[in-house]
Amino acid sequence: MRILALRFSAFGDVAMTIPVVMALLEQHPEVEVVFVTRPFPAKLFPQHPRLKVLGVDVDKDYNGIGGLHRLYKLLKKEEVDAVADLHGVLRTHVVRNLFLLSGTKVAMIDKGREEKKALVRKENKERKSLTHSCQRYADVFGRLGREVKLSFALPDRRRRPHEIPKIGFAPFAAHQGKCLPEKKSRELLEQMTAKGWAVSLFGGKGELEQLERLSEGLSNVKLVAGAFDLKGELEFMAGLDAMVSMDSANMHLASLVGLPVVSVWGATHPDAGFLGYGQSLENAVQVDVDTLPCRPCSVFGNKPCWRGDYACLEWFDVSKVVERLENIKEVKSTDC
Repeated sequence: MRILALRFSAFGDVAMTIPVVMALLEQHPEVEVVFVTRPFPAKLFPQHPRLKVLGVDVDKDYNGIGGLHRLYKLLKKEEVDAVADLHGVLRTHVVRNLFLLSGTKVAMIDKGREEKKALVRKENKERKSLTHSCQRYADVFGRLGREVKLSFALPDRRRRPHEIPKIGFAPFAAHQGKCLPEKKSRELLEQMTAKGWAVSLFGGKGELEQLERLSEGLSNVKLVAGAFDLKGELEFMAGLDAMVSMDSANMHLASLVGLPVVSVWGATHPDAGFLGYGQSLENAVQVDVDTLPCRPCSVFGNKPCWRGDYACLEWFDVSKVVERLENIKEVKSTDC
């Protein structure tokens, strides 16, 4: 069976499809997967003899209805038996339905939109842990007759900790509701370096100036942002002992290389289903919802703060991150 899987964005969401696709291929040796995404996240996928990854520019080369029809004709040449829509947006809706009209079996993701709206609404929130995004991806393949059982365990890196713990730190994200304020980030960075830990700062090229300010005057801090291509960054990350990340792509990249993450949550919440694959809920650090009953106010952190002060981040106790790091075996151990 040859399955076409569609997930164009976002970067972290595409990263979360990888453990699902690899589990599918491992558990069903008769399955081949053609995975279609944007060019940059296409570089995330590991090599596999039954996996073909196509990076397409849907904004430039396949924009609009005409462009999507051209994309359909391109993908039709792959001679797939089924289509797994892991995105559930207008673009994938068009492509998926063109395949459906041609007689190809299709299945699409259930994003749980109504549940998520109930979780983040301003009043009368329905607080409960929703289905993990990876499980939602797996369920799509299940509807195509290929059940995928997920372990939700980090890959075994089979390595020993460093004598001086090496910690990655990614304090920023795409939206303000998921960014640790600079003052808090500096405070956390100072506490980690005071422990004697070697800290590497991760982030996008647009965050270099902020990251340089954070590290100013501190020893044992390395600026990694912008220093590597994607493959090199993943290899560097795999050599660390632990990662501190916001609810952002770096949490998911760390998960791919088996790195334990202490994740920091502001406007968003792990209950929405976006905790890194294999990561411990105990290592998700946040201001308690009893203290701030407005949390969570957003699924993706892209909505303005109802209070206007981003208390979920401004009140954040960074010492809790250090406490969680000290409970990670690789960090706590000092002997090689």
